[in-house]
Amino acid sequence: MCRHTADARGFSLIEVMFALSILMVVALGLIPLGVVATNTSENQGHLVARSAEYATDKLEQLQALAYGDTISDTRHIVTETSGGTGLTVGGSLNPDAPVTGYVDYLDEKGSMLDSENGVPSGWFYKRVWRIESPSANLKRISVLAIVRSAVGNTGRVPQTTVTTLKTYPF
Repeated sequence: MCRHTADARGFSLIEVMFALSILMVVALGLIPLGVVATNTSENQGHLVARSAEYATDKLEQLQALAYGDTISDTRHIVTETSGGTGLTVGGSLNPDAPVTGYVDYLDEKGSMLDSENGVPSGWFYKRVWRIESPSANLKRISVLAIVRSAVGNTGRVPQTTVTTLKTYPF
């Protein structure tokens, strides 16, 4: 004969259903945290990394120009030898008011877009740069790359600014 004591009993169906409903309420409460984490990862991870990469690419392109170059057009994939600003002092780091000759645009994959006729449609990254001469034989080159829009409602659009100094070779 098998006798069941109070200690040997299992859970009733009602107890299991109650525990599962509590678990479901807790799980539903955590879903918004997952959405926030995904948006933050996309903005701060992927988009900031890409903007840093594209800002650095432009900075390296400008750094490769000769110190006295004032005509190379750096708004193209292959730097053209005329029609641009080269390392002429000027430009702006304000992405809302870019200076002609000191701005270019990239698509979502990072490919350069033609900006000869103004702002191209379909741009995803904008790069603006400024050339300054804080002292004789020294130029400060700064590049800001900004993403067109953030993922989600974070309120902050990812952007990166990089700066270097270039001296006149003696």
